[in-house]
Amino acid sequence: MERILAAAKAIASARRSRAPLKALAKDIVPRDEAEGYQVQYALHDLLQPQVGSLVGYKIGCTSAVMQEYINIPHPCGGGVFEKVVHESGVRLPAADFVHVGVECEIAVRLSRSLAPGEAPFTAEWVAEAIEAYHPAIEIVDDRYVKWETLGAPTLIADDFFAAGCVLGEAVQRITVPDLRKITGRALVNGKEEGRGTGADVLGHPHNALAWLANHLAAEGRGLHAGQIVLTGSLVKTVWLKAGDAVVMELDGLGKVEATFT
Repeated sequence: MERILAAAKAIASARRSRAPLKALAKDIVPRDEAEGYQVQYALHDLLQPQVGSLVGYKIGCTSAVMQEYINIPHPCGGGVFEKVVHESGVRLPAADFVHVGVECEIAVRLSRSLAPGEAPFTAEWVAEAIEAYHPAIEIVDDRYVKWETLGAPTLIADDFFAAGCVLGEAVQRITVPDLRKITGRALVNGKEEGRGTGADVLGHPHNALAWLANHLAAEGRGLHAGQIVLTGSLVKTVWLKAGDAVVMELDGLGKVEATFT
């Protein structure tokens, strides 16, 4: 556990100072993805004084475009924290990030908990636990000297680029259209930078949610009523510069906006 805590402290220090993270020292770098998640959970405890309590999760690499971009062929998870969940229309300083980027997502809010003892979960099962959906901007941060060289265990340890989210108006579950057919568009300063559909997220966003519930259950952890889950980007990450205005439009779910000043 000393190695795990030392790695978490190194990552937490880099995040607090907004110093690009180099490769972790050989004696503390997580050896595999399982260790990466152990470091991540320790990191969450260290970061809570700055970012607030854990209020949900993000899932990365759920679409082919993102798996190809990150070069990781399977989903990965990270935390979402109270103080970095924003409402549509928010203005955020670009200087608060190392190199801020955005992704177009379908977020879910849970109406009931999914306890580890209920696993294994299916897409149909987790769908019944959803209260509402939100059009969402996931805020990501390339806070690395060169992320391509770090490997999945270290990226997982550092919450897989997660830096917060912006949520649009909630849409109740019973009123949403077929999520697979929803088209999402990423607009930056009025120009379309990418588009995708709900079907691009592991065939259906509920498949991503089931993956997360099963992943957490395998570690004795659960999802809880009221938590938010970002199910994965429909588009390739769009990296921003100061002054950029972002709009994500998701057919049938509405739109969500943010400006990075």
